[in-house]
Amino acid sequence: MSLRTPNFTGWRATILAESDGNTERLGRQLALLGLSVVRQWHPLGAEALPDLVLVDADQGWDDLLPWEGGAAPCPVIAILGSEAPGRIDWAIRQGAGAIIPKPVAASAIYPALVLAHSIHEERAAKALRIANLEERLKLRPVVYAAIQRLKSERMIDDERAYGLLRDGAMRRRLPIEQLAAFVIGGSETLREVG
Repeated sequence: MSLRTPNFTGWRATILAESDGNTERLGRQLALLGLSVVRQWHPLGAEALPDLVLVDADQGWDDLLPWEGGAAPCPVIAILGSEAPGRIDWAIRQGAGAIIPKPVAASAIYPALVLAHSIHEERAAKALRIANLEERLKLRPVVYAAIQRLKSERMIDDERAYGLLRDGAMRRRLPIEQLAAFVIGGSETLREVG
């Protein structure tokens, strides 16, 4: 995966932490990078999510963020001073893609933004790929039924029937599952082959 360095200008960031020197330093640096920053220490609402969430993982609790299972809809960065495995685990379960250690150093912020953004995009792409593959898997019985129909209509074996379906899908630039549905529905007979 090639890294395209993002431009964070205009992004909305929410810092979920109590006000202290770390959050002030963090807010100033984010503003210098072009982000608009809101700091709060109450649960984030699901209705108006920011482009980026930075969360104090040392003090965070399960209902602080409106998503579950690390399925964050935006990049998440954990602000962490503790080495406690439970706090690190909590940050990971919230979907953190990067960590900014406490005390916050200005030089750690931009790399964490880039890393969290990259990890978030990678996770989103993988989730989309998995969803597409699961959908195709659900349609496998349709492909099987189309193969059975071609076998009985043309008196050919499984391999030849699948080949006809695959070649027809490639020629039409359709997913094999879609062409199989057309064959089952009777709107496609694969006239030009076999």
